[in-house]
Amino acid sequence: MPASSTNPTRSGWHGLRHSLAFHNISAVYIWIAMVILFSILVPETFPTVDTVRIVLADQALTAILAIGLVLPLAAGAFDLSIGSQLGLAAIVVAWMLSVQDFGLWVSILGTLVVGAAVGLINGLLIVKAKISSFITTLGMSSIILAGISWISHDAQILDLGTDFQEIATHPIFGVPLSVYVMVVLAACVWYLLDNTHLGRAVYATGGNTEAARLAGVRTEVVVVACLVSCSLLAAVAGILLSSSLATGDPTIGPGYMLPAFAAAFLGSTQFRNGRFNVLGTVVAVYVLATGVKGLQLAGAPVWIPELFNGVALLVAVAVNRRQGSARRARSTRTTVPVTAERSV
Repeated sequence: MPASSTNPTRSGWHGLRHSLAFHNISAVYIWIAMVILFSILVPETFPTVDTVRIVLADQALTAILAIGLVLPLAAGAFDLSIGSQLGLAAIVVAWMLSVQDFGLWVSILGTLVVGAAVGLINGLLIVKAKISSFITTLGMSSIILAGISWISHDAQILDLGTDFQEIATHPIFGVPLSVYVMVVLAACVWYLLDNTHLGRAVYATGGNTEAARLAGVRTEVVVVACLVSCSLLAAVAGILLSSSLATGDPTIGPGYMLPAFAAAFLGSTQFRNGRFNVLGTVVAVYVLATGVKGLQLAGAPVWIPELFNGVALLVAVAVNRRQGSARRARSTRTTVPVTAERSV
């Protein structure tokens, strides 16, 4: 009797091979190769516990920002104001604490409310005024930068208090609390996207908005919710940034945008074959950070991070588009025969 084509052992082996295939987790293999390479090139400074801790802590905020960015991108919207939103939250929480003396938790809650309000305005302009997400968030970024300048008077805000500083820097097993916050937020967004009806609605909206709407998905609500959630995560990152620096700096927000986009797009090429996802994004953040840190320790020029992230973004977008086209082509090939059969 011939072996069944649905042999569990064969199916399991095929699934394992697909999961470990280079095209599916290429970033992981590149990450391993970079660790080996830089451990050989700079053995005194790169393969150390201190370097691991520094990379983990330094990239936690970028990871939070990139995780937030996954939500609107998965729903088919861009948020180019995300770096400015981080900067706004960093300044607002510092202003509330130091200038207005509102107290720790009132300042944090107020900053989160401001962040959510920015996301809501972005979402309503996109779905109600029908302005493209690219133009909406680009204009909002400029408005936010003006607001940061107005609030801070283009000067750092100091004297935020030791309790506030502990929020991001308090160590647990030698790792700052901000890293654990990032892990918790990543787990929450992963569960939302991969295991809930709302997550399926987000992916459906990003895949084909009109088809999702006809299927009963409230696409406008989905887009607004994703932008508000993204802004909330940007606000969390801004709060943690001011906490880790013990100051409100009006200049630091925009620099986080490119690394976040590079990580989100590079992450979309991992694990989910062209779909924006949390696990791939977090891996991408630390792959890029490992490359930059290794090059810096090896004596590379100071402009290497910008070059590295820019090239990574271009390559990741190209691969993402190619994978998306291939996925749509496979979907068409599987749908057409079924439709033809039903019509007979």
